[in-house]
Amino acid sequence: MIQAIQLILALSFLVMIHELGHFMFARIFHVRVEKFYLFFNPKISLMRAKKFDGKWHFKFFAPNDDEEWEAHPETTEWGIGWLPFGGYCAIAGMVDETHSSDDLGSEPQEWEFRSRPAWQRLLIIIGGILVNFIGAIVIFILLLWHWGQTTLPLRNVTNGLYYSELLRSEGFEQQDRILTINGEEPEYLQDVVQALIIDGKREVTVLRGADTVMLTMSEDLGNRYLAKQNQFDKAEREKARSDKNYQKQKYTLIAEWVPFVIDSVFPDNAAYQAGLQRGDSVVAVNGEPALCQYEVRQALHAYMCDSVTIDYYRAGERRQARLFIGDQGIMGVTIRWIYDYYALEQVNYSFVEAIPAGIRYGWDILSMYVRQFRLVFSKEGAQSLGGFGAIGSMFPNVWSWYTFWHMTAFLSIILAFMNFLPIPALDGGYILFLLVEMITRRKPSDKFLEKANTVGWWLLIALLIFANANDIIRFFF
Repeated sequence: MIQAIQLILALSFLVMIHELGHFMFARIFHVRVEKFYLFFNPKISLMRAKKFDGKWHFKFFAPNDDEEWEAHPETTEWGIGWLPFGGYCAIAGMVDETHSSDDLGSEPQEWEFRSRPAWQRLLIIIGGILVNFIGAIVIFILLLWHWGQTTLPLRNVTNGLYYSELLRSEGFEQQDRILTINGEEPEYLQDVVQALIIDGKREVTVLRGADTVMLTMSEDLGNRYLAKQNQFDKAEREKARSDKNYQKQKYTLIAEWVPFVIDSVFPDNAAYQAGLQRGDSVVAVNGEPALCQYEVRQALHAYMCDSVTIDYYRAGERRQARLFIGDQGIMGVTIRWIYDYYALEQVNYSFVEAIPAGIRYGWDILSMYVRQFRLVFSKEGAQSLGGFGAIGSMFPNVWSWYTFWHMTAFLSIILAFMNFLPIPALDGGYILFLLVEMITRRKPSDKFLEKANTVGWWLLIALLIFANANDIIRFFF
């Protein structure tokens, strides 16, 4: 429920500021905006508001037709629809989802979109994309100003990294320290993932003990990662369906190497009864080495509802304990976290310092997403596409203002990029036609724009159905 609330609030906010971008530029160029709605409102609206005759008028749960209101087209009608899929800004004289070519009069009026020069129409269309991107930058600036930035540079991870089975098949060994990728030193762990999976860089130099080792990644590592992630997610969904109390795990490609050292033991559970104590360091499960948190967790999940032998060190002495692992695949302990082993770096910003830092941060996210977009056009990438369920799962199931606003800003950048794609019915489609008009000096007919928008809407609906069908398949199968 908390995830759903965050999703609805974030998307509602982003739709509002996107449409507000169109609205502001339309009003700057004295173009009438007939309606401004959050959500769509076929036949009926949850709320309608309009100012005329010197005062505001409101209607709730009212049909859209009203002769008295329509007699005042010079003012904007504001409202909330009942169909929660975005929203719209109905601009006078524009062929879009709110107007067909037949709705327009034969002669353009001076207050209509179509009567404006191409450069003004272009700015009106770009307004939504621009506000989404600027809005994300503003959020990042405020987040950095208020919370600062906590990071863990790779140079501080002195014990090396944990590598998934996929990366070990590429030649990595546990606790390798990555020195360079294609000759460049990665600063953070996310830089490694971006270089290997998103950018497809292949040449990696690692420090293995006292030796320097050169590795060459496979060309299809990105697609193999997506396939592995899809396979892992499917297995986790199957476990969750067989046990409603099961907490799904996320696929870990690479992580900092952190030992599994017990911080506290919950009373009256298997670990407590087996005599495990604070400071015990687990190193094996059923005789198989498990030297870090991820390896121990994976091993425990393989023995859910079963008894296992745990090897651990206490005060330098290796010991064993036999305990039962329940249906959650956990021991019933808390463990020491990453900041107990590696020095995190906290950077605090003044408001002035946060401005360039926020701009860089937002630009880096946009750049990463654009490069990552190429993976969508593979079979594995298409299978990983998600709809509202997948987006909602990106939010935590506990409320955090920092996470909420960070995810909202991230989604705002995605919305700006997606709207920039040259697909009819999206802002990018209008931008494409306007650029062609500015180059050729020939304006497309309203009929052509209407047909192009119709094709674009069907493409978007098909994509929406496909993405949400993936969510449904992932949930039930």
